[in-house]
Amino acid sequence: MFKRIMAPVDLSHIDMLKRALDCAADLAKHYGVPITYVGVTSSAPGPLAHNPKEFSQRLGAFAASEAVRHGVETSAHTAIAHDPTTDVDDALMRAIGETGADLVVMASHVPNVMDYIWPSNGGKLAEHAKCSVMVVRA
Repeated sequence: MFKRIMAPVDLSHIDMLKRALDCAADLAKHYGVPITYVGVTSSAPGPLAHNPKEFSQRLGAFAASEAVRHGVETSAHTAIAHDPTTDVDDALMRAIGETGADLVVMASHVPNVMDYIWPSNGGKLAEHAKCSVMVVRA
């Protein structure tokens, strides 16, 4: 049914993504498809990495550890954004096409009043992506 799963990850908040990551791995096993973990960074130095190459290495190491932990095929894809805080949705939308994903499995928070002003990343992807999007509440 699905050919590639994309799982957006924020390496600084992996502990908050456990449910979504486990769900993506279960679906990957069920359908026998790979997962591409997508991380968004900028070209400027940040708390996770000094540059995109270093960020890609950390994301790749994370993907490799998830492959071992869940027994699924994984890869990593780094998306570059001018300002990841404000451009994350656009970067993830581009990553869907770049990775060839036909299912996105991502974590989101329980909706609150601010979501009426600024929709969540998961909500925006679910509304605009041309592929299926599964939003997993934390």
